[in-house]
Amino acid sequence: MSISKEDVEKVAKLARLQFSGEEVETFTSQMTDILKYIEQLNELDTEGVEPTAHVLPIQNVLREDKVTNGKPSKTIFVNAPKEEEHQFKVPQVIE
Repeated sequence: MSISKEDVEKVAKLARLQFSGEEVETFTSQMTDILKYIEQLNELDTEGVEPTAHVLPIQNVLREDKVTNGKPSKTIFVNAPKEEEHQFKVPQVIE
């Protein structure tokens, strides 16, 4: 399969890109080469190969959730610029 200049120009228009005539020629050649390589990949026998998202087995490494009583409010608000009634006080942003 090969890509035509018109195909490259159409994709460029859809992507709102402008290419010179030389760039269109370059991209036409490059995209044709990419499609030829993909055709080679389609020739591989993948019968019996399970689809995977990763080559190596992956597992979550998140810590286990543990219920706690939280931290004392003195510790939480120590770096707060302002505090009012055990809440962070911030400048008003909506008029």
